Amino acid sequence: MKIQVSFDTPDLEKALSIASMIEPYTDIFEIGSILLLRHGINAIEQFRKIFPDKVILADTKIIDRGKLIASLFAESGANWITVMSGTGEEVLHSTCSTAHSNGMLVMLDLLDSKSLGQSALEAKNLGADALLFHQAHDNGNESGLSFLDAWDSVRGNTTLPIFISAKISRDNIETIRSLQPDGIIIGHSIIEAKNPVEEASFFFNVVKS
Repeated sequence: MKIQVSFDTPDLEKALSIASMIEPYTDIFEIGSILLLRHGINAIEQFRKIFPDKVILADTKIIDRGKLIASLFAESGANWITVMSGTGEEVLHSTCSTAHSNGMLVMLDLLDSKSLGQSALEAKNLGADALLFHQAHDNGNESGLSFLDAWDSVRGNTTLPIFISAKISRDNIETIRSLQPDGIIIGHSIIEAKNPVEEASFFFNVVKS
């Protein structure tokens, strides 16, 4: 199971500082949409400069102009980009084709899917390399787990890796882990912690044990 840490903060220096401290406990650094909106491709370039060997995902949330966006982020040093499942098949396919031709992978974000099972079923044929299963950050109950009722409809319709993002905390990590996703995405619980290293180490030991 992979651990992906999401840096969804407008403060690039803070993100880079925390990343330096927690690097041993993460598999993938996610440059969140807030960082991208504030700092653009420079955020990817700065992470790549400091972490030349780290897997970096840019949470681009592509819905259009996928070929151009994929090319730009490939040049910046990203290993993964995200595209929304609610976009058209042509956009998804062209985004994946361009990403693959530039040595990048694509994670399909199921957030705006009209049918989770159908999106999961079609994702591989359209070129996606993994699925992101979650709900909007500002929606849902405090535990962030209400959407997991739909887990079986996603897992049962694909062989692709599935990453779960779910306001993951010490309180719910075992529930998430029991589903055996291929990766988990943790943001606030590490980035806003008083001791990010301690939190990252905790989740690393739970997931990798």
